[in-house]
Amino acid sequence: MIKNNNQYVNREISWLWFNERVLQESADKNVPLIERLRFLGIFSNNLDEFFKVRYATVKRIVEAGKTGKSVLGGEKAKDLLEEITNIVIEQQTKSLTILRRIEHELEGENIFIIKETELNENQKNFVKAYFLKEVSPQLMTIILNDLTRFPTLKDTAAYLAVKMVIKSDDSRKEKRYALIEIPKGIDRFIELPKEGEKSYIIILDDLIRYCLGNIFTMFEYESISAHMIKITRDAELDIDNDLSKSFIEKISSSVEHRKISDPVRFVYDKSIGRDTLTFLKEKMNIEDTDSVIPGGRYHNRRDYMGFPSLGRNDLLYDKITPLPVKGLSVEGSILESIAKKDYLQYTPYHTFTYVLKFLREAALDPKVRTIKITVYRLASNSQIAASLINAVKNGKQVTVQIELQARFDEQANIEYAEQLQSEGVKLIFGVPGLKVHSKICLIEREENGALKRYGFVSTGNFNESTARIYTDFTLFTADDSILKELNKVFDFFETTYKINKYKHLIVSPHYTKNAFMKLIDNEIANAKLGKEAFIKIKMNSFTSYKMVDKLYEASRAGVKIQLIIRGICCLIPGVEGMSENIEAISVIDKFLEHTRFFAFANGGDTKMYISSADWMTRNLDYRVEVGCPIYDEDIKKELMDTFDICWKDNMKARVFNERQDNAYRKSSLPKIRSQFATYDYYAKKQES
Repeated sequence: MIKNNNQYVNREISWLWFNERVLQESADKNVPLIERLRFLGIFSNNLDEFFKVRYATVKRIVEAGKTGKSVLGGEKAKDLLEEITNIVIEQQTKSLTILRRIEHELEGENIFIIKETELNENQKNFVKAYFLKEVSPQLMTIILNDLTRFPTLKDTAAYLAVKMVIKSDDSRKEKRYALIEIPKGIDRFIELPKEGEKSYIIILDDLIRYCLGNIFTMFEYESISAHMIKITRDAELDIDNDLSKSFIEKISSSVEHRKISDPVRFVYDKSIGRDTLTFLKEKMNIEDTDSVIPGGRYHNRRDYMGFPSLGRNDLLYDKITPLPVKGLSVEGSILESIAKKDYLQYTPYHTFTYVLKFLREAALDPKVRTIKITVYRLASNSQIAASLINAVKNGKQVTVQIELQARFDEQANIEYAEQLQSEGVKLIFGVPGLKVHSKICLIEREENGALKRYGFVSTGNFNESTARIYTDFTLFTADDSILKELNKVFDFFETTYKINKYKHLIVSPHYTKNAFMKLIDNEIANAKLGKEAFIKIKMNSFTSYKMVDKLYEASRAGVKIQLIIRGICCLIPGVEGMSENIEAISVIDKFLEHTRFFAFANGGDTKMYISSADWMTRNLDYRVEVGCPIYDEDIKKELMDTFDICWKDNMKARVFNERQDNAYRKSSLPKIRSQFATYDYYAKKQES
C-alpha cells in the first residue's frame, strides 16, 4: 500500500482511507442514528466525486500509454486503478453491512424502511395513488431492444434496468429490456401513513418496482424484474483554445461536454441476472478491465444525506446556536469596531452574520468608495451576491473575481457571473492557467480626506449555507500593512504579468512554497541551537512530496511537529530515522474540519498564519492563494487554544501511522470530543 521506499502514501489511496473514516462515522454508536445514515450518504457522494475526478485522471494516464510513476508517488497508474477498484469493492461491501445494521436499529426505534413486497393493503393504496399523481408524470422510460443507438446515461442519475420475459408458445422466450430513470425531482425517501407509533418509509426505487405493471401495460410478460445500475463519468474540464469564444462560453461548453464524457465506473446490483448485465455491458461498450463494481439493491446512496428526520430530534445531533464574537457587536457599526482591533470569526461556532453585516454596511455607507472580493462557491440564494448588487445600486465601485472553474460549481458561478455583470458589477475571470482559490475582501472608505482600508481574509468560502457545517477562520482587520498587500493581490488579477512582492502575506503561486520552507528552515536552525522548535499545522490535505520531505528533515533535526489533517496525508509519521518527531491525526465529526492554520515556534516569538491553501501541489503552484499572518496576541492565543483542543481529541481523532488502519486514538485521559469542546470554549469565553 505504501510506496516509494516507505516514504509516502499514494494520494489516491490516502483519499480512500479518508473516506473510510467517513464510513466509520456511520458505524459509530456515539453518532445519532439518523445522522449515521446521512454519513453513509456523504461516504457515497464522496466516492462519486472521487471517480469523476481522481480515478478519471489516473485512467487518462493509462489511456495515454504512460506509467504515471512520477506523479503518482512511484506507483504505476495501471496497478493503481486495480488497487483502487479492490479497495472500493471492499468498502462498498462494508457500507452495505453498516446500512443493514442501521436499518435494524431503526426498527428498534419504530422506524421501518420497507420494500414493495412488504406493503399492507392500506400502504399499497397509498403507493398506487402517489405513483399516479407524483411519479408517473416525471418518469423517463426507454425500451432498449429496438434502439440502434444506446441512450446516453447521466452520471448523476440512477436507473432501474428492467427485464421482461414475454409470454410465448415458443420455448425460446423473448426478452425485452428497458431503462427507467429514477426522477430527481421527487424525494428518494417517501413517508407512508404512520400506524400508531410506527413510521414507515419506502424508497422511491421500490415504489416504482411495485408499479412496474402500470408502466409496461402494453407488454404481455410472464415475469418482470428491475435492478439498479449507474455510471460515473469523467468530470475533468477540457477547455478549448478558440480565441473567438469568451471565457464564460468556454467553461459553459466544457461543463456541457461532461454529460457525454467517458464513463469511469459502472456500478450494478449484484443480484442482477447475468443475461441482463451482459446485454447492458455490450450495449454500453463496457470492458471487464473498466471499473465494474458490484453493489447492493440501491445506488446513489448519497441521497441518504437527505434522509427525513421524521420528527425524531432524539435521533439527530442537537442543533447549536452560533455564538457572537466577543466584543464584536452585530448591532452597531462593524467597521468602527474593526478600526480599533482585529477580530476572529470561527464558524460554525460563531455566527456567519459578521461577514454579511460587513458587506451590507459597506453597501450602504456613503463613505465607502470601493468593494473588492473573491468568489469561489456561493450559496444557492446568496446574500453575499445580493449585498454586492446592493452596493452597486448605491454607487459603489464593486469588483468581483469569480472563479468559473470551481469544481462542480461551474454552472452556478456562470449564472452568478451573468447576474452580477448585468447589475453593473465589474467581473474578473481569474488568471490564465491558475485557479483563484483565495478568500479575501477589501473595501476602501473615505475618512478625513484620505482612503482607509478594511477587509477580511478567510480559510473558507463566503457561503452562508456551508458556514453552518464547515469550520473556518475569518480575520477581520483594518491593519493597513495587511490590506495594502491584499490590494496588490487584486492588482495581480488584472495585471497578471506583474509579480508583486509581499512582506506580510504568503501568496501562491509565487511565494507560498518558499515562504513555508523558510519558516521550517528557521525551526530546524533553532532546534540545532537547542532553542524551542515546534510546528503545528491544521489542513484539509497534505500531498506535496517536497513539503513532506521538508518536514522529514525538520523531524530529523529534532523539531516537534503536530499535524491535524482531515483528508489526504501522504506523509507517514512516527518512523524512526525519518519522522519520529512527527505526530498526525485526523478528526471526522459533526462538522467538516476546513480550517488551515500554521504555527511556528520562532524561538519563542510564535509566528501564526491562516490560509486558503493546503499543502498540495495545486495550491502551492497552480492557484492564487492567500495566507495571512496573525499579529493580535489575543487572537494568537485563541488560535493556539483551539488547535490544542482539537489535538487532545480522544473520541473522534484517528491516528495516521504506517499501517494506515484509521485506528481511533486511545487515551486514559478524560474524554474530549473536540468540536463539542470548542463550542464550550467559546461559550465560556462569551460569558467571561
